[in-house]
Amino acid sequence: MRRALPGPIVALGMGITFMTGCQGPTSRVVGMSVEGRPIECRTLGYGGRTVLFMATIHGDESVGTPLLRDLEAHLQAHPRLLTGRTIVFLPVANPDGFAHNTRENAHGVDLNRNFPADNFDASKNHGVAPLSEPESRAIMAVLEEHAPDAIITIHQPYGVLDYDGPGEPLASAMAAQCDLPVKRVGSRPGSLGSYAGLTLGIPIITVEYREDASDLTEQQLWEKYGASLVAAAIYPEMLD
Repeated sequence: MRRALPGPIVALGMGITFMTGCQGPTSRVVGMSVEGRPIECRTLGYGGRTVLFMATIHGDESVGTPLLRDLEAHLQAHPRLLTGRTIVFLPVANPDGFAHNTRENAHGVDLNRNFPADNFDASKNHGVAPLSEPESRAIMAVLEEHAPDAIITIHQPYGVLDYDGPGEPLASAMAAQCDLPVKRVGSRPGSLGSYAGLTLGIPIITVEYREDASDLTEQQLWEKYGASLVAAAIYPEMLD
């Protein structure tokens, strides 16, 4: 059973908004990192089913960032795909880690262990308490505002489509469009997968691209994995 999101969650830096066109995009700064870098949230479409795509919560696993840029461009170029949908992007969830090429944020905390899942485990690496970090609080604010029907979060290097909660059908739809198998890796303590999938009951797919995905150009990444991301955006519809 899907649990309601707690609230209210306060995000820092909200209120910077840019709008173009009838279907977006809109862009807002939903929080600031430890070192003061903005965390941007971009939105396309209005109403209906909402899907959240997130990349680079681990700063050294950044192949998802250009893929989300290309997914946004593809959806804008094919606006019929946005009918009855809202697509939300967090292209760089850990901007300090991205800048320094580190897994953790500037406090040395793994943000993907810092959510208030039932299995949260306090430690120096996980954070002294759930949502102790400004980046994880910004992500929580996006979850609260948009209440997504599904979440896609992009990682490396295991080469699988992992899922938590009722996400297996969505993972299978994505697997049909790429060479990654569906495989349960396991729910890590305090991870977004554990929180969204198990605590809240939201289908969440943890896309684990292979380590050598970092060697591909942006165009090669899109050619290899773009169709699976489009499938996630339009699910439960099928690609032509």
